[in-house]
Amino acid sequence: MLKEAVEYYHKLLEDQELAESSRQMLDSELESARLIFGGRRLSPYLRPHFVLESQWNEIVGICETIFSALQKVKEAAIGNDEILDELGLTEIERDLVSIDQKYKQISPTARLDSFLTEDAYSYVELNGESPAGIAFSDSAAKIFLNLPIVKKFGEKYEFRTLEGSTKMLDTLIRAYKEFAGDNPKPNPTIAIIDLKDLPTIKEFELFRDYFISEGYPSFICSPDEVEFKDGKLWCGERKIDIIYKRLLVNEYLPIVEKYPAILDAYRAGAVCMVNSFQCKIIHKKAIFAVLTNEKYAHLFTADELEKIHAHVPWTRKFSDVTTINKGEKIELVEWTRANKSKLVLKPNDDYGGHGIYIGWISDEKEWDDAIEKALKDGDYLVQERVKTSKEEFPMLDGDKIVMSEQLVDLDPLLFFGKVGSAFTRLSTTELANVSSGGGMVPTFILKD
Repeated sequence: MLKEAVEYYHKLLEDQELAESSRQMLDSELESARLIFGGRRLSPYLRPHFVLESQWNEIVGICETIFSALQKVKEAAIGNDEILDELGLTEIERDLVSIDQKYKQISPTARLDSFLTEDAYSYVELNGESPAGIAFSDSAAKIFLNLPIVKKFGEKYEFRTLEGSTKMLDTLIRAYKEFAGDNPKPNPTIAIIDLKDLPTIKEFELFRDYFISEGYPSFICSPDEVEFKDGKLWCGERKIDIIYKRLLVNEYLPIVEKYPAILDAYRAGAVCMVNSFQCKIIHKKAIFAVLTNEKYAHLFTADELEKIHAHVPWTRKFSDVTTINKGEKIELVEWTRANKSKLVLKPNDDYGGHGIYIGWISDEKEWDDAIEKALKDGDYLVQERVKTSKEEFPMLDGDKIVMSEQLVDLDPLLFFGKVGSAFTRLSTTELANVSSGGGMVPTFILKD
């Protein structure tokens, strides 16, 4: 049914008047809706990504089971040097994660990046620190719903959209209430904090405007604009109750001595931060090395282990060690050298597709060089290849529409461990990453 629905949608594009009116509307609406990332259109495609309701229900269950396992890793990792070593946390990061965040849930907002094919569903990464795209996706869904071609498609097929902004606000307030205990303010002030002049600023503006519309004073600021005084965190004359932390830990650490107010207020328990510094425990890409390593199997239930084995790719921290792969003892470096057709080398703690080496598109010398670089760096992972999904999408090319094969990365969004929304990233390369040139479309759930 899904294939038939997509074919019908593409056939509608043969109606030139319908296609052109839809193209013009999409093009004009992207700017007004702030769907711009680094000066370029974030969603230059003329079709949403369709997922069948039955598939979606299964995905939701798998995501939530995997996230329950991640929560157990967090609980086991605090104060456990063996697991913290496995995850690759530095000394300063260990200090940060030891600070009490005053709420239980690790990463109240998170994103699981995955591929859905006809016979497999696999994760490739978890963004547990500061997942972007929630508000962008909501804006895109509103635009797509009004496109003439989507309305025409809806005359034959029933579908629904997903929405995450309300859930993001609920998450902030829920974490704040747990943090504040018996004395929460009825309308706490929210500060969206990140570095200045980033391509995500448009999404911050969308969130700020939405939070304000719901009665919560909100503003955008940067680490150099806040100060910790009289036991409270301030931005000018505005006292901050909740930090919606879009600032990455890796970006804050180089400037923390110059701008310590955020850390000082957090350490003092003077401000609720979402996500907190404890998110580093599961945001490290080596979290998959913990999930898939037999020596940590005792942390998880039988159902969690079943889902891990079925949907999380085998992963190891990359070093000259002996380990186990599918029940067999292997020398990791030489095994990696001999199996490039099914492996990826990736940095443990980076984003935007930086530093990733894909074995199946590398020649022998490129792969050998990647291995040597990964060993020299000392904080790399090796991960087995998963089945990826590719689909044809109508793409805007100037004032024309062209069909283009895209890598399709489905990204469920979790709020307090429950799936609340999703969007889909598209790319013509092997890296479906917006920072490295990819785009996104809203995910629509198609009734079976």
